[in-house]
Amino acid sequence: MTDLPAISALSALSDKICSRAGVLARVAQLPRPLVFTNGVFDVLHRGHVMYLAQARALGASLLVALNTDASARRLGKGPDRPLNSETDRAFVMAALASTSLVTWFDEDTPLELIADIQPDILVKGGDYDMVKLAETRVVESYGGRALALPFVDGYSTTALVRKIRQN
Repeated sequence: MTDLPAISALSALSDKICSRAGVLARVAQLPRPLVFTNGVFDVLHRGHVMYLAQARALGASLLVALNTDASARRLGKGPDRPLNSETDRAFVMAALASTSLVTWFDEDTPLELIADIQPDILVKGGDYDMVKLAETRVVESYGGRALALPFVDGYSTTALVRKIRQN
């Protein structure tokens, strides 16, 4: 016997995950304003959840672009990071009510993806200086806004991994 609710739930999650090749068509179907954020989101924690909920509140849709595993490794967070694969991280992001769509980027920054998608609002964590980001200039060039949300102190995947390894 097939468990229809389980299949339906899995389908709803996978429907929120989109390849880079299909992202433009999927974004065109999302309600605007579209908020864009990106990151590794390796081990989901309270800081991430609060940040993503605040980002979603700024618009009608939230697109989360994840660093691919290769891109995440180039960030220098450690040789064994990310701990979770890009597919696993995408499913976790898709499970969040705040997230409308999840995709990936393989470059060091999502600059090309942002230029293609042209989100209405670019959001980063408060530890970023938005004035220094090339992504800010791209978003502002077509009339979008770039915002840094307050950083949630005490929450970081790197610190959490360090704490787990010490115990």
